[in-house]
Amino acid sequence: MIETRLLQQFIAVAEELHFNRAAERLHMAQPPLSQAIRKLEGAVGAPLFERTPRSVALTPAGAAFLETARRTVQSLEEGVAQTRRVAQGMEGHLTLTFINIAPYASLLQALRHFRELNPGIAFTMREATTQEQVNALEQGEADIGFMRTPGTTTPHLRMERLLSERICVALPAGHPLAAKAGIDLALLRDEAFVASPRTLGKGFHDQLIGLCQTAGFVPDIVQHGRQMQTLIALVAAGFGIALLPASLATETREDVMFRPLQVEAAEDVSRLELFMAWNETRTSAIRDRLIQAILQTRSLP
Repeated sequence: MIETRLLQQFIAVAEELHFNRAAERLHMAQPPLSQAIRKLEGAVGAPLFERTPRSVALTPAGAAFLETARRTVQSLEEGVAQTRRVAQGMEGHLTLTFINIAPYASLLQALRHFRELNPGIAFTMREATTQEQVNALEQGEADIGFMRTPGTTTPHLRMERLLSERICVALPAGHPLAAKAGIDLALLRDEAFVASPRTLGKGFHDQLIGLCQTAGFVPDIVQHGRQMQTLIALVAAGFGIALLPASLATETREDVMFRPLQVEAAEDVSRLELFMAWNETRTSAIRDRLIQAILQTRSLP
């Protein structure tokens, strides 16, 4: 193995073609430099310099080795610089998982701004349910997740609430209650519901069940869908009604009516929250920089 120090010393002598000047450039004495070059020649197995009392010149082997030495040192320096940028959170890769974040303008703006300021950071974006995100974070397959409350114990995950929003009800066009400006949850006791499966997000599922229970009934869930847009499609097709985040009510549709939900319940039941989560047992300067950027722009009630 040839030490990088020997390569740097060889380059100095090759560029100066004078041992004393090279030694001064390297801030060392001339005899140790001469010994280092002899050591390098022994490792290479060929003389690198032609030495006379008055001159020093590269041999053909030395000229060829000079290009190799320069490339090697430059590659190492670039690698060290890149490593430092990664350690400082300036360069690298992040994997983000998320539920439907399209309605959350402040979060999207924070992500866009961070990417513009950090072009050296690459992103992999994966849409996933809350439970899938919890699994990915715990297994080290994702850096940050944007999810609903998991409803399960997550000892390794740190969670920060980004925003809170009200719950609305989605009704098929022509539903008798669609004419109301707001709908009392108790009026929905005899309706068929569509909802996401509990296995994909226990917290979100159980919260909606608990909300209905405060109004005196357990919802009759007749169909399931993985994504919010799937639930809206099921509502449009007349399979049932759905309790959804109010942010989805900004979407204009002719086949689905979104109405505010009126219910007397504690805020932790009557409002849906979006969380940012990450695994505290894993370290990442890049991840931590993004977390701080997002927390500075979060919109809490």
